[in-house]
Amino acid sequence: MARGGQRIRKFGTLIGGGALALFACSESATRLRADEEPGLTHVPAVPAESVDRPPPPPPPPVEGSCTTPECGAAEDAQRFVIIGDYGASGPDEAKVAALAARLKPDFIVTTGDNNYPLGEAETIDENIGRYFHSFIAPYSGKFGSGARENRFFPCLGNHDFNPVVGAQPYLDYFSLPNNERYYQVVLGNVQLFSLDSDPNEPDGRTVDSKQAEWLEGELGASVAPWRVVFFHHPPYSSAVVHGSTLEMRWPFAAWGASIVYSGHDHTYERLSVDGFPYIVNGVGGRDLYDLGEPVPESLVRHADVHGLVLVTATATDFVSRFLDARGIELDVLAIHRK
Repeated sequence: MARGGQRIRKFGTLIGGGALALFACSESATRLRADEEPGLTHVPAVPAESVDRPPPPPPPPVEGSCTTPECGAAEDAQRFVIIGDYGASGPDEAKVAALAARLKPDFIVTTGDNNYPLGEAETIDENIGRYFHSFIAPYSGKFGSGARENRFFPCLGNHDFNPVVGAQPYLDYFSLPNNERYYQVVLGNVQLFSLDSDPNEPDGRTVDSKQAEWLEGELGASVAPWRVVFFHHPPYSSAVVHGSTLEMRWPFAAWGASIVYSGHDHTYERLSVDGFPYIVNGVGGRDLYDLGEPVPESLVRHADVHGLVLVTATATDFVSRFLDARGIELDVLAIHRK
């Protein structure tokens, strides 16, 4: 059983000693799962030839779709949105940002690549502030008022490093804890741990690095019900463009993390490693990537839609929903702790 008594249920079948519950709140998602056998551990990817087809027109509202702040809400729940590989100002980012705004989250987390293409100071406000200025504090851009206190928690991606000045535009734009490249913050039932998985990180990205030593210590000292680790390069991924980043296969579960989110590959993929959940969420607005053969840890994969993750967390329950840009729910992971 994972630390803190976490139980993970999948289709009523125990995996890795824990229980992982998948629900379908959209009609389409329910139909997709109707023919699955109990205990199935992999949902096949969208066929490669269909990935490049134009998306279907938006359907009429579906009962159970998640386009309002009430989706999955409980009175005592902490609610936040996770977006990744989004920072390329345009219609696809705008659709995801509009959904995020309608959901009215307490805060926003990113899995990197906030500022395409080259992490420049001249593009950062257009790519981020245009859509998310109301969550950022202090905010000094041109798109309106910022937040009273910061509610935007990014991590560095490879496109946030400029070839001339490195990550300086990112560091100048945000005011974040610790050294700003990696940090932790407690927000209600959730403690966030943002890492820098880029090879340019001066404190390293391997399991024996200074950064990893920091994370192990911070996780060990945490008393938060849920400990969410996020960074850019995925430890496990089935995408054909980047795939798995072996340097980031740290012992997150043993150190006390509850879940790991990443981006870099422009897909959505949920994986399980010895019962511990990993989610790749890189579909926030940039061009989508194809999927290759599934890695053994893969459970659910999508490469045909932009979208975001909506998380609700109480002291005992953590629910991670993948929504496409229309708000249609395509995947749910629910973790319960006693």
